[in-house]
Amino acid sequence: MKSASQITAVALAAGMAFSQLSCGDASADGKEKSKVEKKAPAQPAKPVSKSDEEWQKILTPEQFEILRNHQTERPWGRAYYEFKKQGEGTYCCAGCNAELFSSKEKFDARCGWPAFFDTSKHENIKTVRDVAFGTVRVEVRCNVCDGHLGHVFTGEGYDTPTDQRYCINGEVLKFVPKVVPGDDAPEGEDK
Repeated sequence: MKSASQITAVALAAGMAFSQLSCGDASADGKEKSKVEKKAPAQPAKPVSKSDEEWQKILTPEQFEILRNHQTERPWGRAYYEFKKQGEGTYCCAGCNAELFSSKEKFDARCGWPAFFDTSKHENIKTVRDVAFGTVRVEVRCNVCDGHLGHVFTGEGYDTPTDQRYCINGEVLKFVPKVVPGDDAPEGEDK
C-alpha cells in the first residue's frame, strides 16, 4: 500500500505533465509571431483590457493559452534556448508591450525556463497567491494586461542579489536587443 505522500507526489507530477502537454505548438497554424523587436515598443500608458476574441487576434495560440488561461510552456523548449542566446536588452510582455525584465537581471537557473532574479520595471509586475496542484506558489502576472507570466520562487540558494527566481514562460516575452549608439543594428545582430 502506497503512502499518502507517494500518492500526492504522483498526482502532482501527473497534473504538471498534463498542464505542460495542454499547451500546443505556437507555430502549428502558421501564426508564429516574432519575439525579437528591432526597437523598444511604445509602453502602455494605462491598463490593457481586451476580449478573448481580441487577444486571439494578436497572440499565437500558445501565447494565448499562457497569458490568458494561465498555462505553462514545456520546459527546455525553443523559447528557452533562444533566451539563453540573447545578449543585452529588455524583455516586454507579448500581450501589451509593457517592459518587465532586462538582461541585467537574467541568469541561467538551468530549470528549462527563462529566469530572472528581479524585474526591471516593478510597477509592471504583480504577484498573486497560486494554490493550483495542491501546493502554494506565487504567480507572476503582467500588471498592465493581467497576463500570466510564470512564478517567482524565493530561498532556493541561487547566488544572486535577491535569492529569487522569476521562472517565466519564454513564449510570452518579446526581446528588444540593446541598440549601440551610432549603430543602426541592435547589438549581437548581423549588419
